[in-house]
Amino acid sequence: MSAPLRPIADVAQDLGLHADDVIPWGRHRAKVSLDALGRGSGRQGRLVLVSAINPTPAGEGKTTTSVALAMGLAKRGRRAVAALREPSLGPVFGMKGGGTGGGLATLEPAADINLHFTGDIHAVTSAHNLLAAIADNAMHFRAPVNLDPRTLRWRRALDMNDRALRNVVLSLGKGHGPVRESAFDITAASEVMAILCLATSVKDLEARLARIVVGTTMTGAPVRAGDLGASAAMTALLLDALMPNIVQTREGTPAVVHGGPFANIAHGCNSVLATRLALAYGDDVITEAGFGFDLGAEKFLDIKCRMAGLWPHGVVLVATHRALKMHGGVPVAKSGDADAAALSRGLEHLEKHLETLRFYGLPAVVAVNGFPNDTADEQAVLRDFGARHGVAVARHEGFAKGGEGALELADAVTHMLDRSDAERSAPRFVYELSDAPQEKIRKIARTVYGADDAVFTSGAVKDLEAAVALGGAELPVCMAKTHLSLTDDKGRPGRPRGFNVTVREARLSAGAGFIVALTGDIMTMPGLPKVPAAARVVVHDDGRVTGLMQGD
Repeated sequence: MSAPLRPIADVAQDLGLHADDVIPWGRHRAKVSLDALGRGSGRQGRLVLVSAINPTPAGEGKTTTSVALAMGLAKRGRRAVAALREPSLGPVFGMKGGGTGGGLATLEPAADINLHFTGDIHAVTSAHNLLAAIADNAMHFRAPVNLDPRTLRWRRALDMNDRALRNVVLSLGKGHGPVRESAFDITAASEVMAILCLATSVKDLEARLARIVVGTTMTGAPVRAGDLGASAAMTALLLDALMPNIVQTREGTPAVVHGGPFANIAHGCNSVLATRLALAYGDDVITEAGFGFDLGAEKFLDIKCRMAGLWPHGVVLVATHRALKMHGGVPVAKSGDADAAALSRGLEHLEKHLETLRFYGLPAVVAVNGFPNDTADEQAVLRDFGARHGVAVARHEGFAKGGEGALELADAVTHMLDRSDAERSAPRFVYELSDAPQEKIRKIARTVYGADDAVFTSGAVKDLEAAVALGGAELPVCMAKTHLSLTDDKGRPGRPRGFNVTVREARLSAGAGFIVALTGDIMTMPGLPKVPAAARVVVHDDGRVTGLMQGD
C-alpha cells in the first residue's frame, strides 16, 4: 500500500506558494492563481527537459522518468518540481492508457488526473466548439460578416479518439444552413489548446483567441474570431483553465500539471504559465515534451522556448532496451528477448538524437528506463556507448522503486546542471523566423530527422501561400508527423538515410502563432485500437477506479 497523499495545501506551502494563491479543487488538487507569479522569490530555477528516442507504440516511460527524477532529486534534498502535461481522454481510453506515469513513479491522484482533473480540457473543448457554433451562425445570417461557406476552416473538437468523426457532413435538413463537409479534431490538437498553453496572461489569451482565422469573406478578406465577436466569450470559458494546477507525486513532491497538446499533431508542451510558475518556486524543474526528440523537443525549443524566452539547462533523453532493439530490427513483439546485438544496432538511432542535441548546444544525460528482463550484456553495451560518446548513461528503476530507484539518474542530472551553470551557451534554433515557411520545414527535416529534403504537394504549396498571405510568413512551424520514426513513415525505424519528408497539407494557427505542416498519413483525430484501454477499467464498490494505467 502506498502512503496517504499529503493535503494539497501542505504541498503548496512547502513549495513556497502563498495560501491565498492556492484554490482547492477537492482534497488533493488545486488551481494556482496567476498572482502567484508575482510573489515568487525572484530566483529562477534550473529547467530540465525530458525527451526520448522514437518510442515503441506502448511508449518508453517519459512521464514515469520525469516523476521518478523529480522524486530522486527531492530525496537528494533539492526543491524539485515536475511541470508536466495533462492527460487526454483519447489515449487514456485508447492505445496507451493513463498519462500519469507508472508503478511507484506516478502523479497523484492518478485517477482524477487521468479523467476529468480540473476540467481544463473540457473548457478547451467548449471554447473551441463555441467558435464553431458562432461561425456557423454567422454564415447562416450573413452577419456580422458575410462568411464564405467554401472557406470555413474551423472544425469541431472532442476529447476522445473517434475515427467516425474524421469526416462529417453538417447542416442536413431544411433551413439549417448550407450543407457542407467538415471534421472533428481531438481537443489536444485544437488551436485553442495551443493558445491556452502559450498564453502569458488573460489579456494575451483573449488577443490570441481573437486572431484565430476561421475563413474568409466572399471577397477574400480573412475572418477572425474577433470579427465574429467570439473571443471574449471564449476567454470567459477558459478563465479557470488558464490557471495552472498543482498536485503531487506518489512521494509528495510538488507537480504543476497544466495543458495537454499532443506532440505528433500539435506542439506537445505543457503551458508557459505552469513552467514559469515552477521556475519561480523550484530549484530544479523537470518538464517534458511529447514523444521523441524529433517531435516534442524540437517544438519545445523552436516554438515554446522562442516565444516564452526560456531555454533548458540540459536534456534527459529516455531510452529503453525494447525501443533500441526495435530500432535495431527486432519486432516489438520480440523486444523482450535478450539480444545485445540488436540493441547495439539500435544505438545508431540514439546517436542521431544526440547529434541533434549537440546542434542545439545542449548537454544531455541518457536515462535508461529499466525493465526486469534487461540483461547485463545489454546494459554493458549501453555503458560502453556512453563512454565512447562522452555522455552519461544512467539507468533508473523508478517504476519499481520510486525515487529511491532514480538516485543514480538524479546524481547524473545534478552533475549535468552544475556543469551547465558554468558552460551554458546562448539559445540556438533550427531556423530563423525570417526564413520562408518551406525553408523552415526543410531545415527541420534535414537537421532533426536526417532527411535529404522536404517536398510539398501542390495542395500544401497552396496552403502555405495562403498562410503567408494571411500574415504567417514569419511564424514558427509545428510539424505533424508520426512519432514512431524519424521519417514520415511509421514503418521505418532505426536511422534511415536517403529519404524525403512529404508535406501534404498546411494549416495556419494564427492565434497560437505557428503554421502546422501535416506529413505522411498523420491525422488530427486518432482512432481507438481493436481492444481499447477503456476495456481494462474497473469501478470498485468503494468508488475506486483501476485499470486506467497498465498494471494498476
